Amino acid sequence: MAGGGYASGKKAYAISDRSGMRFPYKEMVREWNGALVHFSEYEAKQPQLDPKPVGSDPQALYNPRPQKASTPVLILLNENPFTTVISSGTTFVNIYSLDHKRSTGDIVRFRGPVQVITAGSGGPTAFNLQQYLNISTFDNVSDLNNSNGFTITIGQKQSNGSVVVAAGTLTDPENYFFITSTSNATSGNISGGGNGVSAGPVTLQGL
Repeated sequence: MAGGGYASGKKAYAISDRSGMRFPYKEMVREWNGALVHFSEYEAKQPQLDPKPVGSDPQALYNPRPQKASTPVLILLNENPFTTVISSGTTFVNIYSLDHKRSTGDIVRFRGPVQVITAGSGGPTAFNLQQYLNISTFDNVSDLNNSNGFTITIGQKQSNGSVVVAAGTLTDPENYFFITSTSNATSGNISGGGNGVSAGPVTLQGL
């Protein structure tokens, strides 16, 4: 290091960090990882080791029109869909509603058939005035018209206290739910309700 510098190395040799072979010192190059290799062995840094930052994809839509939440509606029941059951002195009512998709704890209100009170003259602002009739009493059960609805349980109540529940599949849908009545049925296993009876939410909403 005479004069404070380094020798040029024009007659020197160096050992490659990659191959271990000897090459002229002046032909050696430094790789990105610090390895000293011959220029014939040089490998550039893999671009995937330094990925460019990518921002997140946009998710929000400009001027969106999202689907509104579904509104509970009335489900028309079959004729005489109610069947009384007496179990341990308590009256229950089984309700047949094909593949109803309801859950235990749902609140359901029953309504009788629709009756026209006043006929309208027609047109967009002159509709018929209608109301729901009460569900007729049967087997001494008279509380099905409760305007607050009933908390339901899924399945078909039996007189021995057990509950028959379907699998809830396409081939074995759940068609029954039941309520506890405040009335005292006279006989049990009596069907009633008539035609045009519906099950739905406590409060109806316009669509």
